[in-house]
Amino acid sequence: MEILDWIQNWFKDNCDGDWEHGEAIQITTLDNPGWEIEIDISNTSIANINIKWILNENGPQDWYGVKIENQKFNASGDSGKLKFLLGLFREMIEKIEN
Repeated sequence: MEILDWIQNWFKDNCDGDWEHGEAIQITTLDNPGWEIEIDISNTSIANINIKWILNENGPQDWYGVKIENQKFNASGDSGKLKFLLGLFREMIEKIEN
């Protein structure tokens, strides 16, 4: 399934009348340039997981980082990594749920 279809379905499946009123999923840009994703995981199967910041840096245009802290999935990456970052989130969810 295409990652955008998956994230839309995941969002819909997690809407409970309350969670979606907050800042459930945020996708913003960085000035270096790049992407930043923050996803509220407070009502999910990975809510109690904490992962310290992991940075994979191969150069100024090839990098990404990810962490889970305070019931938030946070990932950042260079300007070509948006689909990749969403895919990391999907992988985490699917590994925990299966």
